[in-house]
Amino acid sequence: MCRMKLGLQLGYWGAQPPQGVGELVAAAEDAGFDAIFTAEAWGSDAFTPLAWWGRETSRVRLGTSIVQMSGRAPTSIAMHALTLDHLTGGRVILGMGVSGPQVVEGWYGQPFAKPLARTREVVEIIRKVLAREAPVTNEGPHYPLPFNGPGSVGLGKPLKPIVHPLRADIPIWLGAEGPKNVAQTAEIADGWIPIFYTPKSAGMYQPWLDEGFAREGACRTRADFEIAATCHLQITSSEDERRAVIDGIKPVVALYMGGMGAKDQNFHKNVFERMGYAAITDQVQELFLAQKREEATALIPDELVEEMHIIGDEAYVKDRVAAWEETGVTTLLLSCRSADEVRQVAELLA
Repeated sequence: MCRMKLGLQLGYWGAQPPQGVGELVAAAEDAGFDAIFTAEAWGSDAFTPLAWWGRETSRVRLGTSIVQMSGRAPTSIAMHALTLDHLTGGRVILGMGVSGPQVVEGWYGQPFAKPLARTREVVEIIRKVLAREAPVTNEGPHYPLPFNGPGSVGLGKPLKPIVHPLRADIPIWLGAEGPKNVAQTAEIADGWIPIFYTPKSAGMYQPWLDEGFAREGACRTRADFEIAATCHLQITSSEDERRAVIDGIKPVVALYMGGMGAKDQNFHKNVFERMGYAAITDQVQELFLAQKREEATALIPDELVEEMHIIGDEAYVKDRVAAWEETGVTTLLLSCRSADEVRQVAELLA
């Protein structure tokens, strides 16, 4: 039996809103999934779909994976979370991340420098809002409260939220990729949302996590820290079907390896290099940025897709899920295509 919790990853929208999401959410709620998650990039936001589709649920937790910190002031993020937490009876998980410089500076018009320090300030401010113990102030350089910098009229007043938060301890999970960011996440957050986490690469992260847990004032230990890893899980009935699913995922891998970030600063590409695929990352990026996406996709090996995702018959799926669980993953965030698939996965993993 699988003790690891299951989450339904709805992701962010493409060119148009996805169809059939309501049925997916209802199936996840009925089948015993623990949570549903929404995401954002530079189109749809994370909070609105979560509220819209979450309104028909009564049990599953509702999470963001992830809210981009630079898109809103920390107090605004806290307002979203405490509002939705009231409306759902205390079921919100606030997942956040720094995104990357192309999005932060190109889309939000905010500086990307010092992402670790900015993350620490955001988390501290949100926790102060939710605690509602005193008017919220922050002396940090990134999000000063009250603001008294250039253009200030000098009338800023420290405030407490009008609404009393339902929970002072809304779980805060952080998306983190590099050694310093993962260590800080283990120190200041309640959970971690890794990207491209796999059983094979899990050992790489353990010293980084241990460093964070060992810091003075760390808010969690390994025993009560959540790790929510995303993968595509699909039960297939033939080798041809499995082959088609693997080939269908390769363009997405190529996108993240080669196109999600600037040429000189692509954090996703760095993760793939740490995973042992440095021999192809530069070439994939070069081809992708030259608009040769099919050629870039052709370089993605089957081994990488099979490492990142769980695709195969029922026996194979159960064995692979157990391998993920053994590495400390507490929630597996799954992308499913239909309500039947949600039910099939839930039944197989009990």
